[in-house]
Amino acid sequence: QTFPILTCTSSTSNLSITPENYTVVLDEEGFKELQPSEHLQVEGSTWLPLNVVSNGNTSSSSQAVGVTKIAKSVIAPLAEQHVSVFMLSTYQTDFILVREKDLSVVVETLVEEFNIFREEGGESVPVHSQDACNGLQRNGREVPHATVHPVLIPENQFCVMSLDPDTLPAIATTLIDVLFYSNSPKEGASVDQDMKCIKFFSFSLIDGYVSLVMDTEAQRQFPADLLFTSSSGELWRMARIGGQPLGFGELHSPSDTFF
Repeated sequence: QTFPILTCTSSTSNLSITPENYTVVLDEEGFKELQPSEHLQVEGSTWLPLNVVSNGNTSSSSQAVGVTKIAKSVIAPLAEQHVSVFMLSTYQTDFILVREKDLSVVVETLVEEFNIFREEGGESVPVHSQDACNGLQRNGREVPHATVHPVLIPENQFCVMSLDPDTLPAIATTLIDVLFYSNSPKEGASVDQDMKCIKFFSFSLIDGYVSLVMDTEAQRQFPADLLFTSSSGELWRMARIGGQPLGFGELHSPSDTFF
């Protein structure tokens, strides 16, 4: 069974907090609004978000495909071609970001298993391998040998939630406190392998939809009647790979934290 994979042009912003630092993901318009700062480290490449969906070829009429299927059918083949990815999971869906310069390899690698479309002016336009590749061939290098990293699973549990954007003003003070004060990274902080809890908080605003990831301790700071989650109220555990951030090349992801 084939699934459409969309190369999106959605309005995207994400702010994630770990014990070491902040990670900010912005679209080009949002990036232009940032003030220059010596404290801001910018990844040099431009990234394109991919969204894997089923039941159609438009993101509005389709259902998101689970991250397990994405890992097996999208991330693994791209890793074999040495294509680094940035996974961005939200309450609504999952995105795979790839470097713009790698798009030709991405299309060539996935075109046999997926119908690929590019969003242009709100319309989904089919992308064919020859359109993106212009004669480029797949990366022929050997697949690197597997590397074993330690895995840290802290005890705190996490919630994946959303809220009505119109209610953001009601939680603005609490949100600012959690983002920049109570959970903020400490200078010189490092991950202790014996830590029972790891602070992590993520706020995403994508095409007007809000997504929040926080542990149960942070959740108690917010009004319960404004946040909503799955009907089962399921909680998530974190798996952190490696004692230090491993970077884009090592894990094919800029983050080493998974849920």
